[in-house]
Amino acid sequence: MNSTDFVKAYAPATVANVCCGFDVLGFALDQPGDEVWVRKTEAQGITISAIHGIEGLSANPAENVIGVVAQKMLEALEVPHGLEMQLHKGMPVGSGLGSSAASSAAAAYAVNELLGSPFSTKELVVFAMEGERKASGSAHADNVAPSLLGGFVLVRDYEPLDVVELGVPLELYCTVLYPQIELKTSLSRQILKQEIPLKQGIRQWGNLAGLMAGLLKKDYALLGRSLHDAIFEPERSILIPLFKQVKSAALAAGALGAGISGSGPSIFALSATRAQALAVQEAMEAIYSGSGIETKSYVAQVPEQGVRLVGHSSYKPAQL
Repeated sequence: MNSTDFVKAYAPATVANVCCGFDVLGFALDQPGDEVWVRKTEAQGITISAIHGIEGLSANPAENVIGVVAQKMLEALEVPHGLEMQLHKGMPVGSGLGSSAASSAAAAYAVNELLGSPFSTKELVVFAMEGERKASGSAHADNVAPSLLGGFVLVRDYEPLDVVELGVPLELYCTVLYPQIELKTSLSRQILKQEIPLKQGIRQWGNLAGLMAGLLKKDYALLGRSLHDAIFEPERSILIPLFKQVKSAALAAGALGAGISGSGPSIFALSATRAQALAVQEAMEAIYSGSGIETKSYVAQVPEQGVRLVGHSSYKPAQL
């Protein structure tokens, strides 16, 4: 079999929850992201031959999300041959930016392209969700769906899965500050209230509807007024040092709104222009200056396209 018969896909980071859109809303970032390289092999089964950019991830395909996703796809298609895969992590793990989702999305897209695109990109969501199940114990879609589809995505329901693509109706830039502390998703989930007062629920639903309307009406002011989490953020934010100060600084610097990205500890802020997003980045970083906590920050545009092909058989396999 030709050793250059392969493809390479890039899938971007994502912001999930999005304040009032807890567990149902996410959007893509144009960077950072992960790349997955795949080629066909004569032997059956899946081999992960290399992992770049990070240490500590298992190369066992049953324990790595890219192998789990690929195996599910091979089983669905009853493919007779096997696959060799490589992973390049271009984003931090445990940051709240959908790290496992980006790997899962890139794997699903690369395998699909290599096999002749039997599935639409939207159909790949269910396979990428299996990577999330392996990573976190829950097959959720609010990260993998925007990583695959780009823009804003609403997960309306899971039974059956109903993913609504909202696209990018208006230009938006996202500033992300990642304080490099350990924050386990399980802990973030444990502290969540299981019942909410009706008054809080009504306010949350109004904010979510307002956020949707702000996007579709291209109304920045409405979008900004709606980017509030009246239920979960007050509890979750206590796990992130200086969260309130960082959010206040972002809003004072002109951000439309800010909140916790995914399970945290990353904090995101949305802006209408790149210049504004850069000013917000400076203001957010200043809060952590001298705190003793190291940070990484990104300014990214919310892109219309999510996962994409970045390599094909004209590349050399050794060059991931």
